[in-house]
Amino acid sequence: MAGDFKIYTKGGDKGETSLLGGTRVAKCHERVEAYGNLDELNCFIGLIRDQEIDAHYRAVLIRIQENLFVAEAMIAKDPETVTRNLPSLSEEDIVVLEKEIDAMNEQLPPLTNFILPGGHPVVSFCHVARTVCRRAERSLIRLDQISSVENIIIQLLNRLSDYLFVLARKTGKDAGAMETPWIAEKNS
Repeated sequence: MAGDFKIYTKGGDKGETSLLGGTRVAKCHERVEAYGNLDELNCFIGLIRDQEIDAHYRAVLIRIQENLFVAEAMIAKDPETVTRNLPSLSEEDIVVLEKEIDAMNEQLPPLTNFILPGGHPVVSFCHVARTVCRRAERSLIRLDQISSVENIIIQLLNRLSDYLFVLARKTGKDAGAMETPWIAEKNS
C-alpha cells in the first residue's frame, strides 16, 4: 500500500468527527447519526449475505451494500463545502428492488395476517436488518428537517425495508421454515 494508512487519527478523541469536506461536527450530530445508521444497516446486510442463501440473493445484497455506501457518502458530505462529485443513486436502484420484491412475492403465499419475526436464523437476520433500515430511514427524515436530504435516499430505504421483509419470507420458505401468524383475536 502506498504510504501508511493508520486506522486511528486521534481526531475524534474529544467527541468530534469530520464530514466529507472537512467540517468538524459532534459525533452525535444528526448527519453522523444518519450515516452511522446506514453503516449499521450495511453490516446487518453483510450478515444476511454470509448465510446459506441463494446466490442470486447474495448478488442483490452486494448491490444493496454498494448503494448503501453511496448513500453514506451522500449523507457524510458537508453540503456547504463539498464540491467534488460523489457517486449517486438513481431511480434504477429502486426499480431493481421493486422487481426483486415482485419476483419473490410471486413465489410466496399471500399474507392474511401479520407474521411474527423468526422461524429460522436467516429470517431473523432479515427482520433485524429491516428494523435497522426503518430506524435509518427515520434518522434521515429527522436530518432532512434541518438539512436537505436527497429524496432518492429516503425512497431507497423505504423500498429496502419492504425488500428485506419479503426476503425474510422467501428465505424462510426456501429453508422450510414455518411462518407464525399474529392473530389479533387471540390477543384481545
